[in-house]
Amino acid sequence: MDTLHRRGLLAWPLLATLPSTPAAAQASAGNAAFPNKPVRIIVPFPAGGSNDISARVAAEQLRGLWGQPFVVENLSGAGGNVGTANFARAEPDGYTLLVTPPGPLSINQFLFRDLGFAPEGFVPVTVLCETPNVAIVSTASGIRTLGELIERARARPETLTYGSQGVGTTSHLTAALFQDLTGTKLVHVPYRGEAPAMTDVVGGRVDMIFSNVTGALAQHQAGRVRMLAVADTERAPEIPDVPTAAEAGLPGFQSTAWFAAVAPAGTPAPIVARLYEGLSQVLRSPEVQRRYRELGAAVVGGTPAETAAFVAAERTRWGALVRRANVTVE
Repeated sequence: MDTLHRRGLLAWPLLATLPSTPAAAQASAGNAAFPNKPVRIIVPFPAGGSNDISARVAAEQLRGLWGQPFVVENLSGAGGNVGTANFARAEPDGYTLLVTPPGPLSINQFLFRDLGFAPEGFVPVTVLCETPNVAIVSTASGIRTLGELIERARARPETLTYGSQGVGTTSHLTAALFQDLTGTKLVHVPYRGEAPAMTDVVGGRVDMIFSNVTGALAQHQAGRVRMLAVADTERAPEIPDVPTAAEAGLPGFQSTAWFAAVAPAGTPAPIVARLYEGLSQVLRSPEVQRRYRELGAAVVGGTPAETAAFVAAERTRWGALVRRANVTVE
């Protein structure tokens, strides 16, 4: 499994029905009162980015479904480690969730000596959505195609700069994959999240970013940045004029950002099943599907067990890239 983006691998079949396992039945009967107070959703990146938006879309619908506040709290820093460490200390009662991209769950353990948490112990609930990453340049760079970007990067090693959402994020690792495939050397400029990084690309203070469609769509549509290629096997419906990396001359350049909901270690199975039941209902909502689609994202889904298997596979994949490309924390 190279990415979660294989639409149909986890997505639509798994959203067709609610869980029918004994745990789900127990959740429906014995935990019907859950939730009976506000639920805290920690997003380990700043407000305004794709992680934040994906969580808020789901939180709004859960509030309507269960009649309780689902409060999104942004706790950013250290590539998502700050917020995730805070989440890891929460009571395992279902009233604190983490919605995060791959970094804290599948990448950061290969980059940081002490995370302050053990991602393998978290209890996956489901994957909300995913969106392909895209090679994006500042219009000030004058670069118009992926071929031009590769040519300039090869001609001027360690002069072109790229912003990222932070060390260990998919934008950072996607840039590492790009350099590994092209034999180029770029200069990494890490930020505390997607929004500030994109602001500096728009302003021409950094040359490029490997970000996802969700975080860059509005800027691309406004002509403030230029999307060069989609890092996936098919074009994104929201930007049909942007070629895939293979079409642009770089086969094998595939990278997708996904956003998973997890509960703290030790959360009882009936509570996890109840959370999955609610999120499954939310993800089947035409309104949620429409809002994610407008952001350039696709609903995914997946049971807790399937999500756990997927996150483990992603951990193996990204860990291999970190070792092969010798990615380090600057």
